[in-house]
Amino acid sequence: MLALLSRVKAVCWPSAEIISRCSLGQDISKEAWSLFRLNCPPESALWRRIGGGFRGVCTSTALHGKVRGNNKKEMSEKKLTCHFVDYRRVKLVAGSGGKGACSFHSEPRKEWGGPDGGNGGDGGSIIIKANRFVKSLAQVIPVYKAEDGQSGGNKNCYGRNGNTSYISVPVGTVVKEQSTTITDLTEHGQEYLAVFGGAGGKGNRFFLSNENRAPMMATPGMAGQERVLQLELRTMAHAGLVGFPNAGKSSLLRAISNARPAVASYPFTTLNPHVGIVEYRDHEQVAVADIPGIIRGAHLNRGLGISFLRHIERCRFLLFVLDLSAPEPWIQLQHLFYELEQYEPGLSQRPQAIVANKMDLPEAREKLETLKSQVTQRVIPVSALTGQNTEELILHLRELYDGYLQGDGSRGVEPIRW
Repeated sequence: MLALLSRVKAVCWPSAEIISRCSLGQDISKEAWSLFRLNCPPESALWRRIGGGFRGVCTSTALHGKVRGNNKKEMSEKKLTCHFVDYRRVKLVAGSGGKGACSFHSEPRKEWGGPDGGNGGDGGSIIIKANRFVKSLAQVIPVYKAEDGQSGGNKNCYGRNGNTSYISVPVGTVVKEQSTTITDLTEHGQEYLAVFGGAGGKGNRFFLSNENRAPMMATPGMAGQERVLQLELRTMAHAGLVGFPNAGKSSLLRAISNARPAVASYPFTTLNPHVGIVEYRDHEQVAVADIPGIIRGAHLNRGLGISFLRHIERCRFLLFVLDLSAPEPWIQLQHLFYELEQYEPGLSQRPQAIVANKMDLPEAREKLETLKSQVTQRVIPVSALTGQNTEELILHLRELYDGYLQGDGSRGVEPIRW
């Protein structure tokens, strides 16, 4: 045994100096290499000199694992754009109650244990709650189904009640049912119990009496309440950009706020409203809405006109955006006033300003002078493309906002801050 162990040679590992030189690609002296090879014969050595390195040893620091490439395609700006939603039609279904249990107590040396079926749990209800940190109805889904109550069990075990579901909506949301206003959520944390959960069924223990000592009946749970409600925002934004399609409203909103609605070098119309926030140095925030372009006959619901005009109704003051590349932009202003008055009398008389867009065009100067001579409102010439004179628009926007705060404060109405 000792003779066999004497034949086994200890493994000799290379020194740190040899490994570092091999990793750096430096030559190793013959003396150092001979000392290593004396103790490690060629037939049993795992480390062999091959061109200044070792076989099977990676001398580079790069990882040779599988490189995972980023196969995700970049989404276009139109798909990344978040739309503002101020109207939702939702179906609410409360949870049903759990059914009661029918069972009898069974225990050794107790043959007449009696009924012990427990009642079922109540179904979950759905509550609409106002939250001042929520600004849009975009997160509200079309259908809500609350949790059902669990069934009762033996040994007088009651079923668990279904959890209450909450729907967070912005402050100022009006809840309607069949065009009838039910409630107006005007304060943060205000709740409205929209649908009740069904009551749980009764177990046979509930029917135990002196006349009936062994009841065999149990009742099922009641179905939850079901309703279809309409959620509408009373105030969409402080200011609304009103104009015909391709007047440059989306470009103007990008120029004065942090919103990024989709724009392009070809004519197209916005189908969903966008809201941008204009921030001032005193930390006041003014919400500006890009209303989709309305057309002639919008009050007759041409081109989704009613839904677009409803957005304008929820703005406190208006900015009429005119396209100075049109032959007669003042005619556009007359058509806009007519459509607003036909939809709601007095809507065009709200605090307003006229924004003459596309001042970067050569023919815009002459049309601007003609426009100022035909209207009495203040005209602010801007160029959404180059950002020309947008500072004047932002300052006038603050003047309209301060007037809105003073007007609501004098009437005893708390103004809505973004």
